[in-house]
Amino acid sequence: MAETAPPPQLVHDVPSDTDAPPSARPTWTRREPLWRHLVGERLRQLRHERGETLDRTARRAGISPQYLSEIERGVKEPSSEMIAAIAGALDITLVDLVSAVADRLATVQGAWGQPTCRAAFALAA
Repeated sequence: MAETAPPPQLVHDVPSDTDAPPSARPTWTRREPLWRHLVGERLRQLRHERGETLDRTARRAGISPQYLSEIERGVKEPSSEMIAAIAGALDITLVDLVSAVADRLATVQGAWGQPTCRAAFALAA
C-alpha cells in the first residue's frame, strides 16, 4: 500500500481583524504534523491490519476503548507507558513503532522539501 503524505495543516499566523491593514490580516502557513497524530495513525493502521476492534485492542492494552480512539485520532498525547502498552497489545515492539513513525515523519518532511534526519526523529521519540 502506497503511503501518501497528509495534507499540511493550515493555521493562522495572525489573528483575524477586518479593520486591520492587508499586511496584518491572517496569513496561512503549513504546519508539520504532530507526533501524536502520526503515532495514532500508525496504531490505527496496525489495529486494522490485525482485524481487531477498538474494544479488543483496548482491553489487551488495559485502557478504555474511548481513550484508544482518542489516541488514534491524535486528540490525546499518550504517555510512553500507554504507547508501550498499546504496542504490546498489537504485538509490535516499541522500537519498531517509533521507527515506523519516525520514517513517516521523515517522509512527510521530505515531501515539504525540508531537510530530514531519521536518527534525530528517532531520538526525539
